[in-house]
Amino acid sequence: MEENKKLLGSVTISPKIIEEVKAQVKDIGGFKKKIEEYLVASITDLLDVILYGAITLDVSDIHLEPQEKEARLRIRLDGILQDVVFFDHAAYKHLISRLKLLSKLKLNITDKPQDGRYTIEVDELLIEVRTSSLPAEYGESIVMRILNPKSLISLDDLGLREDLYKTFQKEIDKPNGMIIVTGPTGAGKTTTLYAFLKKIQNPEIKIITIEDPIEYHLTGVSQTQVAPEKGYDFSDGLRSIVRQDPDVILVGEIRDLETAKIALQAALTGHLVLSTLHTNDAAGTIPRLVDLGVEPATIASGLKMAVAQRLTRKVCKKCSTLVAPDAGILASLKKGLKNLPKEIKIPELDKVQIAKAKEGGCKDCNFTGYKGRQGLFEAFLVDSEMERFILTNPPVSEVRNLAIKKGMVTMWQSGLIDVAEGRTTMDEVLRVVEEDENKIIDQ
Repeated sequence: MEENKKLLGSVTISPKIIEEVKAQVKDIGGFKKKIEEYLVASITDLLDVILYGAITLDVSDIHLEPQEKEARLRIRLDGILQDVVFFDHAAYKHLISRLKLLSKLKLNITDKPQDGRYTIEVDELLIEVRTSSLPAEYGESIVMRILNPKSLISLDDLGLREDLYKTFQKEIDKPNGMIIVTGPTGAGKTTTLYAFLKKIQNPEIKIITIEDPIEYHLTGVSQTQVAPEKGYDFSDGLRSIVRQDPDVILVGEIRDLETAKIALQAALTGHLVLSTLHTNDAAGTIPRLVDLGVEPATIASGLKMAVAQRLTRKVCKKCSTLVAPDAGILASLKKGLKNLPKEIKIPELDKVQIAKAKEGGCKDCNFTGYKGRQGLFEAFLVDSEMERFILTNPPVSEVRNLAIKKGMVTMWQSGLIDVAEGRTTMDEVLRVVEEDENKIIDQ
């Protein structure tokens, strides 16, 4: 690293370490070995190894957690946390100081949460890292979210079913209306919204985003970041954005009534508005907006599509096998997929072969049996019938029932389709989709 760049919140990985990591870090075992090798080196080189090793393995988050007798480093790979290495408190304290300095966190504050960020310059890429510190029993717990531009994918790469692809394409081509993507943190909502933007972006339209924070930088898109400490929040930013003559607006998240009202108003006045909301499923979008205080009439006329998503791990192509499903899985597949819309084509279930992840996996999948992730989606459109229904302020279950009646394929069903087509396992679907999400289908 170059010292002057570090102080400016930018890291340049040492070429020597890049070369070593590329040659020796192919899996978590290699990562652990390389970190242990550098525990006796300078803290700068140790951090270089941790960061570049994580980037090499496509890690989404790095966790540094102090415990009573030692500190633990874990990484989140394909959505699952895995231990990498344990080290003493002296090395942990040096790492924490370096990270706080880079992230522009206050070194003398250890009893309050702090958030910061820095940039890694590597392979001609600028990779943003978001740092969060939290006071814990034995010191500060640090989590680093790695925002690698390489993880940005297009709509074509989301792995959508043909019916979903056509629906998404049709809706994002419309000149106005609101599209909301829901799901928990880490479900890939931002990736999906950015994929929408990449699909519709062209020199003839102006796209402006307001985010907290800006996760990825998009060429040709005007991006602004909220700064609550300066009195610049989503609602303030959104008011200003509307005066900038945009065609498309991306609002990072709808958190309050004011933001929801302005966003929906923009959707009603000739803008395509994309945003996210924290709900469990697509149907929960409408009651959640009502809970925020939005009038049902405004929701009915402004909202055009609600999408919910989760991420499941895909089985490793190198070590997984195809097997006949046992009686329980076959019964679940038949029960869950019996009422699919006719245009959804699935394998013949009586002859289906499902994927089985190898226990202990192989070197290619870090001995997990899974490699890579894909989205599970459910989406419904707000047509004239749904508009009238929203005006009655219905509960989630009734919105869900109507959406299913009108052809919505639920996340549970999406997961079952992936199981039937051999892309993931039933265990993995059950891990990310709440079991009660299939109750209404089964009635």
